[in-house]
Amino acid sequence: MLAKAIATEAGANFINISMSSITSKWFGEGEKYVKAVFSLASKIAPSVVFVDEVDSMLGRRENPGEHEAMRKMKNEFMVNWDGLRTKDRERVLVLGATNRPFDLDEAVIRRLPRRLMVNLPDATNREKILRVILAKEELAPDMDLQAVANMTDGYSGSDLKNLCVTAAHCPIREILEKEKKEKALALAENKPVPALRSSADVRSLNLDDFKYAHDQVCASVSSESANMNELLQWNELYGEGGSRKKKLLSYFM
Repeated sequence: MLAKAIATEAGANFINISMSSITSKWFGEGEKYVKAVFSLASKIAPSVVFVDEVDSMLGRRENPGEHEAMRKMKNEFMVNWDGLRTKDRERVLVLGATNRPFDLDEAVIRRLPRRLMVNLPDATNREKILRVILAKEELAPDMDLQAVANMTDGYSGSDLKNLCVTAAHCPIREILEKEKKEKALALAENKPVPALRSSADVRSLNLDDFKYAHDQVCASVSSESANMNELLQWNELYGEGGSRKKKLLSYFM
């Protein structure tokens, strides 16, 4: 989403590539596909070439189990990435996203001049995310999204979306239970089954719905997990304002 936003704000064309789009069972085809991607990006410049889960494509080349074709494809990608084959007026930006930056090849890290860590949102940003997710939903007049943001410490944007979906199920569940009771009562009294309720009968979301959802949906990322600690330490070394002169980490040895 950030990569699409960057391309939109810059007025650039967006090219999203993955392993399946540039790999082939034929030896040497991968390098041709990589070259074709950068050739296309140059022709439609300004453009943004985005690689999601970049560690799967541009991981460490010293991996003993890696195939020779994969190594050649990485080399071809980095040769085109250098910009030596492009003209001065061609504006091509390469973006990559990964949850495991410590698996990237050293040459890839060197070609990424800006390495930004997108951390978990704080309370203010969580409230903004909730307002975007619930923009088209009917909320109770006394609904306090700031209170929901304060109770969701450590939640990511995806967790907040799951929280809202779970909370939205509460009014629907109430209607279904009410229809079930009315149908059972009508059958017991030999009366016609009442008509099903419409969307106009769905009540607005209130704070109790989000409290119930909070008990059902927990944060998917722990701020004290080993992976998060590795990300923070990697960011101190290689991230924005980082320095490799600091104390080396054990998993880089």
